[in-house]
Amino acid sequence: MTHPLDRYLDARTHGAAAPGGCHTDRVRERVVVPQRRKQQVSRRTSQVVGAVGFVMAALLPVALWHRAIEAIASDFRLELEYLVTGWTAYTLIGLGLLFAIPVVISTGRSPTDRLYPRSRQAYAGWAVSLYLMGFALATQVAPLADPFASR
Repeated sequence: MTHPLDRYLDARTHGAAAPGGCHTDRVRERVVVPQRRKQQVSRRTSQVVGAVGFVMAALLPVALWHRAIEAIASDFRLELEYLVTGWTAYTLIGLGLLFAIPVVISTGRSPTDRLYPRSRQAYAGWAVSLYLMGFALATQVAPLADPFASR
């Protein structure tokens, strides 16, 4: 089945009478109207994927570095050097996860929704940046905190 606009454009291209009876001059270029394709996932699916991804991102550091976290926590003391060298990586990961919360909550929502943050992309950028910096630093700290762990 042809679209009514296609018949009109064909008539304009070939110099025939357009629908409605008016005669037009030849047109050298044909206008192409793109088909609208919706490749969107349902709201519920995107919310579930976002929540599962957030939970996995929260559990991954614990699963990878639980021995290093235990070793650092077992020697806890309130000294600046200890806090900076031992906990910075996990603090960055935690901050990245905190910045990800508004992004996860707004997943699948319309930008006009009240739970959709105005600066969603900024939150997502900070979340990814902090999480990856913490992840990279944790990979460096873990062997120092637990030197006898199997490699």
